[in-house]
Amino acid sequence: MTILTHEQALKTLDGPIPLKPVAADISVVIPTLGRPIMESCLRWIADGSAWPGMLIVVDQGKNETVAKWLAELQANGLSTLYVPSGQHGRSAGINRGLEQVKTRFVAITDDDCFVAADWLENMVNRLRREPGTILTGRVDLAGNDEADFSTVTSRQPKLYTKPQLKVHPFIGGNVGLAMALVQQIGLFDEHPCLASAEDSDYGYRALRLGIPIAYDPEVALYHYHWRDASQRAARYADYARSQGGFYGTHLRQGDRLILMQAIRALVRSPLRWLRGLVIGDAELAENGRAHTLNLLPGIIAGWRRKEA
Repeated sequence: MTILTHEQALKTLDGPIPLKPVAADISVVIPTLGRPIMESCLRWIADGSAWPGMLIVVDQGKNETVAKWLAELQANGLSTLYVPSGQHGRSAGINRGLEQVKTRFVAITDDDCFVAADWLENMVNRLRREPGTILTGRVDLAGNDEADFSTVTSRQPKLYTKPQLKVHPFIGGNVGLAMALVQQIGLFDEHPCLASAEDSDYGYRALRLGIPIAYDPEVALYHYHWRDASQRAARYADYARSQGGFYGTHLRQGDRLILMQAIRALVRSPLRWLRGLVIGDAELAENGRAHTLNLLPGIIAGWRRKEA
């Protein structure tokens, strides 16, 4: 696994930004809360071997500095669109960006993700060859954090053609697809009970429609690990409640595969907690604890959800 240190990962928009070839048929959508780390995210995109036809940033923090950064990139030749939003939630941020896409393809990433130099080039080249497939890719570690948090480092390509019992292959911080597929699948689910499980839900819906998801390790980026232990614990709890919300949402529709997934998760969570305690792995124990305490309440919330 390739690891970037803090010093390697964090960049600014200071200094020259040379023009790059433009992949005019793909846009990049980034939802953000307007955090300072967004500047590094933008610089990594600007330093890539190719630029998107449009870089769309949906800012739920309404941070004027983010707008200035995009204006600076625009002045250097990279087409940008700043979308301020008063909504909350990553799904809403992505959806407001998708609604602005005019290109054939779209790539989605996050403000704490730093793309590899050939990320967009590899992404769009494969999408052009396989426009009926959702493409996702590798997520390596950045930030010197000892905890391997939210990384997917396999070097083995995979193709998923139907929902899996054990795997949710849609990696939302590193994904690209044709807008024709977005029209077929629909937008991301913005209901609060799925707040951090929007990617699991979207990938599951796609596979249920017969839309394949390809994992390509050459489509790579880095996820910056800025959370400390207490913040990671809160994130594990949020993940668990949201994953439960995903299960509950589909259970109410009579989905038997989701029932098996939910049972498996409910059984494995306390075992993970116990194993972490026995072997002295605090991160594993906290993950298991969070899922043991929060998964079932999440399932109930998803089952009881009320549509807007």
